[in-house]
Amino acid sequence: MEKNWVKIFTSSNFYQSEIVKQMLTGHAIDAVLLNRQSSSHHNFGDIEVYVHQEDFSQAIELMILNQISL
Repeated sequence: MEKNWVKIFTSSNFYQSEIVKQMLTGHAIDAVLLNRQSSSHHNFGDIEVYVHQEDFSQAIELMILNQISL
């Protein structure tokens, strides 16, 4: 992953992480998912959502406004 990406959200639920990513991209904030779950067992590990460092503050505000647990 390139430099200047910051983790903003972590969940063991893929769909929850995808919803966060879609909410951010819907507000013109680039976001990517990093799947750290085991390929054989999806119950172990997390899905992480990353944003560019310069978008971090705006992304946090959007998550608070949308009542997403940080």
